[in-house]
Amino acid sequence: MLPASAIPQLNVIGSTSDEALTRVERFLDEVTIAELRSVRIIHGYGTGQLRRSVAEFLRAHPLVSSFGPAPDNQGGGGVTVVELKE
Repeated sequence: MLPASAIPQLNVIGSTSDEALTRVERFLDEVTIAELRSVRIIHGYGTGQLRRSVAEFLRAHPLVSSFGPAPDNQGGGGVTVVELKE
């Protein structure tokens, strides 16, 4: 298993929801082409709006197998770990 720091990640902290979702969609396309299966999306805590927007987007995305918060020692609720379909 790769260390958390080796998992490809996208930081959308400070983005609007629309900007973040555009970036997440592009990121998922890129990592799928690279045949990666696990990625991290860093959205921070803040008001929780980015986390909710990203979760809603991922829930309907055809490339996403599952997703959830990172372990506490890897960002917890401020990071979403995404598992992609093979």
